[in-house]
Amino acid sequence: MLSPGRPQINQRPAKRAFWQCIAEGLQSEDAARACGVSQPLGTRWFREAGGMPPMTLAPPSGRYLSFPEREEVALLRAQQCGVREIARRLGRSPSTISRELRRNAATRGGTLQYRATVAQWKAERAAQRPKLAKLAQNNRLQCRGRSGRQWQTNRWT
Repeated sequence: MLSPGRPQINQRPAKRAFWQCIAEGLQSEDAARACGVSQPLGTRWFREAGGMPPMTLAPPSGRYLSFPEREEVALLRAQQCGVREIARRLGRSPSTISRELRRNAATRGGTLQYRATVAQWKAERAAQRPKLAKLAQNNRLQCRGRSGRQWQTNRWT
């Protein structure tokens, strides 16, 4: 079982599997166990999202580069392949590859080097929604009964 500490590089597939398990009716702890992450991490994902999936559960459209494609870009770039050659091998547009290399290159050490893990991390950060879900930020929408009164300690208040 993985530690809830340092996050893995490519968590999107695990998160998508977690939210699909939630949609099927599993509790957050059971959903976390089913998709191979720790129970505290699954509970944190559920709590931070306010119980609503922060992403679409549909499979990726292919519009954006996937982690395996980014690994391939990094390997080809290390072999001194040009942008057009990388694009041809991946079946992508040269502008997509050029943009990827420019946006998501690692800048550590003063030089621009493309690393797939850094690129994936940057892409996931850029894709995050800038605001919380309504259920996560609004206390009035949480834990309410049919009449709108909050349930506390086995009685209505």
